[in-house]
Amino acid sequence: MLGTRIITALIALLLLGAVLFVVPPTVAQLTIALLILAGAWEWSGFLGFTANVGRIGYVALIAALMAFVFFVVPEQSTLILQIACGWWFAAFVWTFFFPTPIPAFMRWICGALVLLPLFVGLLLLYGFNSQLLLFALLIVWAADVGAYFAGKQFGRVKLAPSISPGKTWEGVFGGLVAVVLLTIAWSNYQDWPLAVLLPFCLAVAAVSIVGDLTVSMFKRTAGVKDSGKLFPGHGGVLDRVDSVAAATPLFALGLSWLGLIS
Repeated sequence: MLGTRIITALIALLLLGAVLFVVPPTVAQLTIALLILAGAWEWSGFLGFTANVGRIGYVALIAALMAFVFFVVPEQSTLILQIACGWWFAAFVWTFFFPTPIPAFMRWICGALVLLPLFVGLLLLYGFNSQLLLFALLIVWAADVGAYFAGKQFGRVKLAPSISPGKTWEGVFGGLVAVVLLTIAWSNYQDWPLAVLLPFCLAVAAVSIVGDLTVSMFKRTAGVKDSGKLFPGHGGVLDRVDSVAAATPLFALGLSWLGLIS
C-alpha cells in the first residue's frame, strides 16, 4: 500500500508541476475547474441519490456556481473566502458533536461551501503566483505526511475516534513539526520574516486537519471509506483535497492580512 501511495504521489506531483509551471494559464484554470467538478461528483455520492441523473444535476449546480463567480462576480472572491473561513470554524465546532444526523439539504449546502471557495482560492493563488499556490499545497502535504508517519510510529491517543479512528494527537504533532521545517526553508527561500510566517503556516496546517475531519464526517454519514478511486492508494479527489479545501481560504486571505503580498 505504501509503495502504491508513493508512486501515485510522484505521478501526481509531475502532473501538478506541469499544470502550475508549463501549460498555458487557460489550461491550468480549466484543469482546476475539472478537478473541482470531479470532487462535486464524489460529493454527490453523499447525497443519497439512487440514479446518476441526480448526481449529474449536483455537478451541474456546482459548475453553474463556479461559472457565475468566475465570469459574473469575480470581485466577490474575497467575500467568498471570508464566508469559507466562517464555515470552517463552524465545521471545527461541529466535529465535537459528531456523530449527529446530517439532513440532506445540509449535505447539499456544505458541498458548495467546501468546493466553491476551494475553486476561488486556487484560482486566486494561481493567478497571483504559482509558487504561492505550490507553497499552500506543500503546507498541507507536509502536515499530512508528517502526521502519517508520526501516527504510524508513535500514535496512541486518538484525535477524533468517532470521525476518523486512525488519526492520533501524536500524528498531529508530527505533522506540525514537518510544517515547521518546511516553513523555515520557505522563509529562507523567500526572505520572509519567520516570526510572522511560522504561526501563520501552523494555523493553516491546523485548519487543514479540520478539513480532513469534516469530509470524513460526511463519508461516515454516507457509509463510505473513500470518496472515490481516482488516485490508487489515496482514494478519490475529495480524499486528496479535503485538507486543501479548508486551508486554501485562510492561506489566500492571510497572505494579504499579514502583508506578505500586496
